[in-house]
Amino acid sequence: MTDDAPELRASDADRERVAEILRDALAEGRLDMEEFEERLDATYKARTYGELAPITRDLPVGAVAVPKVDMVKKPELSHGSWADRIVGGEGSSTWGVAVMAGFQRKGRWTAPKRFTGVAFMGGGEIDLREANFADREIVINCVAIMGGVEVIVPPGVEVVVRGIGIMGGFDEREESVPGDPGAPRVIVTGLAVWGGVEVRRKPTRAQRQALREERRLERLERREQRRELRASVRDEQHEAHREMLEEHRDMWRHAHDPYRKRQRQRERDDD
Repeated sequence: MTDDAPELRASDADRERVAEILRDALAEGRLDMEEFEERLDATYKARTYGELAPITRDLPVGAVAVPKVDMVKKPELSHGSWADRIVGGEGSSTWGVAVMAGFQRKGRWTAPKRFTGVAFMGGGEIDLREANFADREIVINCVAIMGGVEVIVPPGVEVVVRGIGIMGGFDEREESVPGDPGAPRVIVTGLAVWGGVEVRRKPTRAQRQALREERRLERLERREQRRELRASVRDEQHEAHREMLEEHRDMWRHAHDPYRKRQRQRERDDD
């Protein structure tokens, strides 16, 4: 990576990875305190990968101290604002039927103003997390007879449930959750006979990835705090050891000082 793009700008996370390797090297005795301080100072001053790479090159993990950088731009995972997702039109699909089988609508599709899903001794899934919407308000009409239909909405969407259950039921847990300003309104209605219609709110793929990244950074921060604590304890132990050695040196000097030895000898002779 550094051979291909030595002038590529390094991030704070890249500098922290190098600093972590240096702290490990100090704890293992591969670097003394003076070398550690010099390299750590150079790490936080580095602006490019070309400046970071030599700092750990002679350490066992130097080859992976600075991670590879993917030069290919990744497509955006999010769909932008709610206004961008309300696109109008007729919708990609207006109905789905499952008779002793199943149907599924998910991914990047356009939910119409009215979608009808029928499940007879089967199941259906209507996933709106990655969908666009033909209108600000859409209706999902579900008929579940000895079967079930699951409606999945992303966070921020307002949900209204108006279905009728006969020895079956409609899930109304998400109905009380307020929607974001400008977000679509999804009305779930229909009939459930010996079956059920479930409405669930799940995060999108981009939101899940953002949450995982947030948790990863929290783990790295906790790990760094633990390392700093261990380093502080080692520094205190080192300082206590150094003070003890200084005391021993002072005692040795005092005991072997020629002037003091002659003075003690004269005192013994006088006695």
